[in-house]
Amino acid sequence: MYRAMAEERFPIPAVDLSQLDPVFVRAVVDYPTPERPGTVIVDTLNRYLYHVRDNGTATRYGVGVGRAGFEWSGRGHIAYGREWPVWTPPADMIARQPSLEKWRHGQPPGPDNALGARALYIHQGNRDTLYRLHGTGEAHTIGKAISSGCVRLLNQDIIHLYREVKWGSPIVVLV
Repeated sequence: MYRAMAEERFPIPAVDLSQLDPVFVRAVVDYPTPERPGTVIVDTLNRYLYHVRDNGTATRYGVGVGRAGFEWSGRGHIAYGREWPVWTPPADMIARQPSLEKWRHGQPPGPDNALGARALYIHQGNRDTLYRLHGTGEAHTIGKAISSGCVRLLNQDIIHLYREVKWGSPIVVLV
């Protein structure tokens, strides 16, 4: 499940499982919910993302979430996704972190890109929230409130979710 992925456009190394708390390993779990199958639910408090399946189950992924002051919650939908996306930091992020100025017009795809191997773009109505579900190669960040608001999954997990989720699927982010 967390193997090296040499077949990717940019090869992904195996996850160093010594840096991942075992409670955050991907699993199919019982998850009764009134939300319909296909819905993505982010439990920010417990640091899990659930992709609702049939029969009261869900695929559960460990995630890193927004640090204090950068949280987002609410309902939206997965508008679309990108493989090996370009990352463009918002102007307010560049203002907080001037070292990001070099990426004002986009950080090219690759192993060092902030969005990792895949990104799913969250919209509310026709409006981009600027929040993403995206990959990371930094296993030690899973289970932590560490990002500027986005929800990060291991690259292997975002690739798995990317294959499973349908564009237009609802997303619910709980606080």
